[in-house]
Amino acid sequence: MARSLVMAVTLSIAPFPSAAASLNSMNEVGGALLACWTPPANSDNSSVTLSFSFKRDGTLIGPPRTTAIHVGGDDKARKAYVDAATKALNDCLPLSFSPSLAQGVAGNVFTLQFNSPKK
Repeated sequence: MARSLVMAVTLSIAPFPSAAASLNSMNEVGGALLACWTPPANSDNSSVTLSFSFKRDGTLIGPPRTTAIHVGGDDKARKAYVDAATKALNDCLPLSFSPSLAQGVAGNVFTLQFNSPKK
């Protein structure tokens, strides 16, 4: 049975390189992806976690998978939140990885949590 390496993206509050610059760390990747994120209106204290894998060229290997969702409301509200997170991820792609990061990320599974602000 094949096993995948799951790596959580932890983010520090630090500036990330512009889209034209190569990303050198997973913190920079997480920052770049979250810069594309706009939570849906009226989604206070909500979050969704997506799981995905990159190719070396900065595109995804298949669609992202929802691994956790904490959204109040009905199925329509939950779907809107997941769709917004998936759109943010796809809108940022392809990412530009440095050569060393490209070698390390290819095929590994990563998770990223998309949060809305707490009020």
